[in-house]
Amino acid sequence: MPRFFLHIHNGHGLVHDEEGSDAPDQAGARVLALDSIRSIVAEEAREGLIDLTGRIAIEDEDGNPLSDVCFPDAFELRMPANG
Repeated sequence: MPRFFLHIHNGHGLVHDEEGSDAPDQAGARVLALDSIRSIVAEEAREGLIDLTGRIAIEDEDGNPLSDVCFPDAFELRMPANG
């Protein structure tokens, strides 16, 4: 199974993924990135902060950039109607 590296870019700087994660394909790596984003934001929300300005850069085993997953992509945002 291929190994993918999920590098986190957010308000805390860059967290470089040294270990990587196994996923069946790039779509599977995207699912891992979305789960990671949800965990990060859930932890921050406990502190009273929701920062959706980050992204996760996905690289393959050879260090080739494949795609970026932006934090808002991990959520369906619903806001109250004005008025």
